[in-house]
Amino acid sequence: MNTEEFSQLIDLVLSTSANPPEKLFENGYDDWHCRARLAHFLAMPEINRLPQAKELFISVIPVQPDEENSEDIEEKIYALQHLSQLEKDEKEYSDALKHINMAIEAAESYDYLYKYILRGELWAERWNLLHLLKRTDEAEAEIDERIEVFEDIPIEHNSYLYYGYRFKAQLAAENGNILIVKDFMHMALKYMEINGEYKDKLDKAFSATHENISWILAEIDKATPNPDNLHWDI
Repeated sequence: MNTEEFSQLIDLVLSTSANPPEKLFENGYDDWHCRARLAHFLAMPEINRLPQAKELFISVIPVQPDEENSEDIEEKIYALQHLSQLEKDEKEYSDALKHINMAIEAAESYDYLYKYILRGELWAERWNLLHLLKRTDEAEAEIDERIEVFEDIPIEHNSYLYYGYRFKAQLAAENGNILIVKDFMHMALKYMEINGEYKDKLDKAFSATHENISWILAEIDKATPNPDNLHWDI
């Protein structure tokens, strides 16, 4: 991609309903932040320029972010995470796994508490990819390791444990065991910040007695607050 094509894609994005601030891209193609930000918009369903989005995300891979700047590191992680998601959607599971591993390595290399990135969510994306690659035992072993490390640590809102137990619930659902699904989801929700407004919906979802396990798990998810909008300690 050359600078002219890059500028044309910026104009395209600015003309859509997404309508991002033009200053996000003011430093042009040579600034990796601008390339990553444009890629996020190009990947949106209403714009759907996936080949160009992937090209721009891939161009960010060799970049070294400012280690003293948590937002800089987070922006690199988010680009890798989004690239992995695009590849997963295209069933390029090996590439998706490689890039989510890079995101995890970057996130775990620093002690920052990121604003938008959850370490537990990154690991969950890895575990789901391992499952798709028929490496489920490896994923479960990693989850058990995380649980052993973190379960006795007094951290109230723990994304590792929420996503770990939720993944175990997914596997139990695939195996047709509703009681185990509910047990694991109860464990997952212990580590999430949930206020009273969700209690009735969650009680109703957990009280279902029919055998449609996927529906029950989906209803529990619908009754659960969006993890992106919550406070997490880790």
